[in-house]
Amino acid sequence: MERFQLRQKIFSFGDDYVVKDQTGRERFFVDGKIFTLRNTLVLEDMHGRELAHIQQRILAWGPTFEIAREGKVVALVKKQLFTLFRCRFTVDVPGPDDLEAQGSFFDYEYEFTRGGRRVAEVSKRFFSFSDTYGVEIADGEDAVLLLAATVVIDQCCHEKR
Repeated sequence: MERFQLRQKIFSFGDDYVVKDQTGRERFFVDGKIFTLRNTLVLEDMHGRELAHIQQRILAWGPTFEIAREGKVVALVKKQLFTLFRCRFTVDVPGPDDLEAQGSFFDYEYEFTRGGRRVAEVSKRFFSFSDTYGVEIADGEDAVLLLAATVVIDQCCHEKR
């Protein structure tokens, strides 16, 4: 089980995040690009190497973001528009292994599942800072993809912060 702390930087140009591992060491940085037509973020390692490029699709039915690696789209994160009483997101990946995210997104309490099995959990319950929450990822899962999807959900649900 990998545990991360995702915190949005308050004083930054664009939507920037710092991701620390369970030992408190900074592992990733998410750079929210400003002056772009589409909402664009880049998830980088601490040496500045791009690990994932996140970009909002403009002509899409509802909020939809592409997650790309090395120029190739590896996932589409889509907010489901017609759900009763709760939000839901789909992380559409090539093949049959799509992920679903559901729970209380406004309270930062939700989980990612694949085929009914929980693969990651996002929770704010252990953090008092308003823009900090934990992400717990099951062994063998793609941490970069799940962290990128978590950032997308944060962008969709808390864009007016």
